[in-house]
Amino acid sequence: MSSDSILTQTPPPADARVAYGTDPNQFGDIRLPKGKGPFPLVMNIHGGFWRAKYDLAHAGHLCAALTAKGIATWNIEYRRVGNPGGGWPGTFDDVRNAYRFSPELAKRYGLDPKKVVVMGHSAGAQLALCLVAHEASLKKVVSLAGVVDLQQAWELHLSNNAVVEFLGGKPSQVTDHYREADPTQLAIDHATTQWLIHGAADDVVPSTFSRNYAQQKKNKGEDVHYLEISTAGHFDLIDPHSQAWTKVEDTVLHLLAS
Repeated sequence: MSSDSILTQTPPPADARVAYGTDPNQFGDIRLPKGKGPFPLVMNIHGGFWRAKYDLAHAGHLCAALTAKGIATWNIEYRRVGNPGGGWPGTFDDVRNAYRFSPELAKRYGLDPKKVVVMGHSAGAQLALCLVAHEASLKKVVSLAGVVDLQQAWELHLSNNAVVEFLGGKPSQVTDHYREADPTQLAIDHATTQWLIHGAADDVVPSTFSRNYAQQKKNKGEDVHYLEISTAGHFDLIDPHSQAWTKVEDTVLHLLAS
């Protein structure tokens, strides 16, 4: 149930590719709706277990689908494991800098800086939740099939111990990295709305990651919502042609309307 055909399909073209830094991997693709702004913005962080093997191209499909609904999208690239400077904390530094570049995008492309959602898929969801934990101005986040518990990712050895590559060691070796990067250990402002969406048929990242995260965070008083889609696999959540996509799209539209 984790059909990955979306990874090999050519996405619709972006309107512009914009650098937010000087490294070749510090850029994003911007897509703009038709008509006049200011447009709401979704900043998207692609997955791929933080590895350089996977880039932002496959996320262009969901970004184009959201843009067709009147939402500007900022699909970011970042240094990953295998790139110079990739891994923790360089990967997260890039994500923060990409977000901090969004006011420049707002001026340049007619975006509404008050209507911003950050969304991430799989490993990108871990980065998205870390981002809202560190950037007080961000108040809305969507996690899709997220690797949101890094200790559990280690215990299950997800994707051949991808978290060990990302953080530079096992939990016993780089305890501080796990503490800094693990969304379950980070306090997120109670005024921030978190949506976690996961497919029950996900055989890449088990849905228990998001379900348990939501319960733990609710117990701490955070504003967390969990949506489980019974028939969805890992990649259905980012495939605009899947049955699950409408629920993802509706969640984003609801967040931007509120």
